[in-house]
Amino acid sequence: MRNVLILLSLIFWGWVIFYAQTQQIPRGQYAIVFLGGILSLYIFTELMEMAGGGRGNLFDDLKTAYGPGNRLDAGILTFAAVDSLITTGYLAVNFNQLITGVGRAEGYEYVMAAVFTVVMIYLTWRSFGSTFLAVVLLGFAYGFFGMYAPGPLEHGGLGYERILRTVVIGLDGFFGFLTKLVAAWIALFMLYAGFLRGYGAFDLIMRLAFRSAKYIDSGIAQTAVLASAVIGSVNGSQTANAGMTGSFTIPLMKRNGMRPETAGAIEAVASTSGQVLPPVMGAAAFIMASLINGITYTDVIIAGLIPAAILCVTIFVAVHYVSVPQLEDTNAEKLLTGSMPRAEFITELIKYGFPLGVLIYRLGIEQVTVMTAALWTAGAMLFTGISMPLIGALLGLTDEEPVEALKRTLWETLDGAREGVVVLAPVTIILAAINGVVDILTATGVPTAISLTLLELSGGMLWLAAVLAMIICIILGLGMPTTASYTIVALLIAPTLTNQFFLPQFASHFFVFYAAILAGLTPPIATCVAVACGIAGGDFWETCLEGIKISAPLFVLPFVFVYHPEIVSATFGTQTFVSGTLALIGAVAMIHGINYVFTFDRLVTGAARVVFSVLGVVTMVHPQRFVQVGALAVIVALYVIQTLTGRPDPVGVLTSLFGNGSSEPATAEKQA
Repeated sequence: MRNVLILLSLIFWGWVIFYAQTQQIPRGQYAIVFLGGILSLYIFTELMEMAGGGRGNLFDDLKTAYGPGNRLDAGILTFAAVDSLITTGYLAVNFNQLITGVGRAEGYEYVMAAVFTVVMIYLTWRSFGSTFLAVVLLGFAYGFFGMYAPGPLEHGGLGYERILRTVVIGLDGFFGFLTKLVAAWIALFMLYAGFLRGYGAFDLIMRLAFRSAKYIDSGIAQTAVLASAVIGSVNGSQTANAGMTGSFTIPLMKRNGMRPETAGAIEAVASTSGQVLPPVMGAAAFIMASLINGITYTDVIIAGLIPAAILCVTIFVAVHYVSVPQLEDTNAEKLLTGSMPRAEFITELIKYGFPLGVLIYRLGIEQVTVMTAALWTAGAMLFTGISMPLIGALLGLTDEEPVEALKRTLWETLDGAREGVVVLAPVTIILAAINGVVDILTATGVPTAISLTLLELSGGMLWLAAVLAMIICIILGLGMPTTASYTIVALLIAPTLTNQFFLPQFASHFFVFYAAILAGLTPPIATCVAVACGIAGGDFWETCLEGIKISAPLFVLPFVFVYHPEIVSATFGTQTFVSGTLALIGAVAMIHGINYVFTFDRLVTGAARVVFSVLGVVTMVHPQRFVQVGALAVIVALYVIQTLTGRPDPVGVLTSLFGNGSSEPATAEKQA
């Protein structure tokens, strides 16, 4: 079955590349075929997993997949595949008639739409579990039973025919703008991600992360930050990323003396921080570029650079503070499965760096469309992924023979195409389901109701509206991957901040984006923490507390976008750098107050923690510049006092990180 899946994946990617090159049919029609194809491939993948991975011959694998214990699931999946192909085939063939005939539908079309809706709900549940299933069902229930909703959320109810026209027959809903976005933009980037995985890029990232332990005292813990952040940026789901990279990094940290709660918290926070890293931002960057009028994908990437840098630096420092007192003395070389020769390392850098350079050049300098840039990037990765190992073998830089290298890379290419489908399918399903729910909510007028309610509850006060908006974003983001959570809050909450409180669009969208991903760290759900502490074997609530302590600036950073929107303005002026610098120093001061190992008595230590934390928040957020500068001056003065009195010097963290080049752990005294 695995080989059959590879063949089907190649056919699917051939269709995607053909459309990207020609665009000879309407994007809506292409998106319908795309959704039908990816749903079928997802179902085939599920059947393959039921067959134990599908590594035997096709007949035996099918016999296992449909055998005892699997018959019910396999039967439902088969029905879902057949229905998906029939429905999307019908809609694609009759695209022109349906696109101009909204409001008129035959009885059999309603039946077809109802069955397909059930199939989509079932596949959503199978992909993301009961939490997200509840969100989808709640959205449909609200559309149908809106007359029973309280207060301003009440509406007259849509009726089942209108709901079915909205989500299926009208070619919006499940086939709406998010599905079109996935089909045209995100899919090719997922092919690029599949090639990265197939060619071993993630293994290289892990090796580089492990090697950092040779030079940094907290290097063992920093492997989680580096590996999870980089991989999570492409992954698009902080929870899935915690499970994937955490299976390596958490046991590694525990073996070197770290408490399970701390190891789980570091992995959860690192997986979350990866979702905001340009250029992919967990695939949310593409959605943001399509939602904000008058901006490009490049603008989104530029706007996200400073806040991502602030977050990464502060998490790096926080992880150092909490991990160094726990980590044991470890020979970093033992973490590596073998050293990589310099020549081979250079070829690896070229292999993965050249496609990234193509992306930057085509998108940032030539400013071609995202689809074109993604196509070129995936093509460049295909070229270097095959050619560089072959060149290395021909030049004698590796132990492989050229024929062996060629065979290996060709197989990695095929497997990369399969991996691309595996990564893409859940993203497509979740966004299609979200698109359906959002269109239902839009038809009920709920965005306007939320806007009026938020304005009324806040009394027109921006700070209170921002707090309430963050709470709503966290609630709406519970249990969802990055793309889904951002989409919901971007359509329901961001317009309120822009239209009612006159925030710039970038500030509003980055506020809700950062707030939504906090759901993975915020108890009592905290899905990302739950996965990480499950791997670590630690206590859930203690892990949540550790995670919040490490990621504290992440809960404050969205408010910086509100009061200092220049940070996410996609321009680099003096005010941008000043605000960014103040936010960075304030965030580090927060981390220092919360996580640093003070040696004062309990009363003075508690006071120091409060003072550093409060001053950090003021330095980050306060709208008046002279107040920010004043708070910064007090922070510097406190640092100086610590140093002059012989107390642990917080500035010494830089020396501890890079000064002696050893992996010896630091105590509170050593940090001085």
